Amino acid sequence: MSATTVELFEGAFWNDPYPAYADLRADNPVCRVETPGGPVWTIFRYADVRAALADPRLSKDWRYTLPPEARAEHAATPIPMMILMDPPEHTRLRKLVSRTFTVRRMEELRPRVAEFAAQLLDDLPATGEVDLMASYAFPLPVFVICELLGVPARDRDDFAAWSNVMVDDSTQDEAMAASAKLHGYLSELIEAKRADPDDALISGLIEVADEGDRLSSDELVAMAMLLLIAGHETTVNLIGNGVLALLTHPRQRALLRERPELIGSAVEEFLRWDSPVHTAPLRFTAQDVEYSGVTIPAGAMVQLSLASANRDTRFEDAAELTIDRDAGGHTAFGHGLHHCLGAQLARIEAQEAIGLLLARRPDLALAVPVEDLLYRRSTLVRGLRTLPVDLGPAARPTSGTPVR
Repeated sequence: MSATTVELFEGAFWNDPYPAYADLRADNPVCRVETPGGPVWTIFRYADVRAALADPRLSKDWRYTLPPEARAEHAATPIPMMILMDPPEHTRLRKLVSRTFTVRRMEELRPRVAEFAAQLLDDLPATGEVDLMASYAFPLPVFVICELLGVPARDRDDFAAWSNVMVDDSTQDEAMAASAKLHGYLSELIEAKRADPDDALISGLIEVADEGDRLSSDELVAMAMLLLIAGHETTVNLIGNGVLALLTHPRQRALLRERPELIGSAVEEFLRWDSPVHTAPLRFTAQDVEYSGVTIPAGAMVQLSLASANRDTRFEDAAELTIDRDAGGHTAFGHGLHHCLGAQLARIEAQEAIGLLLARRPDLALAVPVEDLLYRRSTLVRGLRTLPVDLGPAARPTSGTPVR
């Protein structure tokens, strides 16, 4: 099969990419896509994406795009971030951080997540219209990840602003400036934690060791950056996309209200049906690779369309939202050695946030036509800019303990 070049990131695509993805899976499952950063080979079918996520021929080392003689002159990554590394460096860092970022520790956060969500709902007006992204979906994950890592409350807004610039389609200069500010802030915070440790995760990362091996200062900063960014960006979008899915699918919403124990499977379906991570971070071909009969040459940039894969025929009636289906095997958190470290925390936050919102605001409704909603222009994440809703009356009097 010969390669084709297509353009995607324009016009109506941002609001609804799924018709384009269906056509591509059928006719051009592996093709060159024109992106804001230049042409990138993109893979769209579920089987191919799943295989590629675990394919060692697809490296995280950008230097494979350079001539062999030029690779030694450049660093693999200016910031030693785990998500940008191959084994054995990735293996070493993942082993160290996994000692503190455990499923048990994440589950212990569930009551605190519920407390944050309850307080944010208490802070909403009694009735009227609000932007649910700004008032609920955005602050909740920021509160949680900052508390988990030990970021002071006064710094939450700065950190979130820097992260947004780095993830959205900003200019290179804007992204680099935001990265430098976040790097500088975290460097100072880590030194402060060395002098005065607490029970939060950054202090735990400073202390963690494996047979004498520890994270270096640069590795600590990179790990904190990764956890801060990944720990809130994807969850903000998961909550927003999940709430919108229910608001536009009244039968599924009614089923969840009737059977609230389905919230776990519902969140898995939200992850599959409208993945908060649009495409996986770039990979680079260390040699020629072939998918669906198309050869991607060595030295190419490759992106994997997680959103397209999750609408493939691997899932029956994949275009339909079905909250009681088994959505296991979706690619929203990746697969293989780069599977999302914070997947369990994201699940907990979405379960608590969406479940409590439905219970407290049973008459919640969209305040604008769905076609008027705008999505962030990011090739990495998929999320709403705003979500205007009519709250309807609260289900019970508000109460709660302040969390700020």
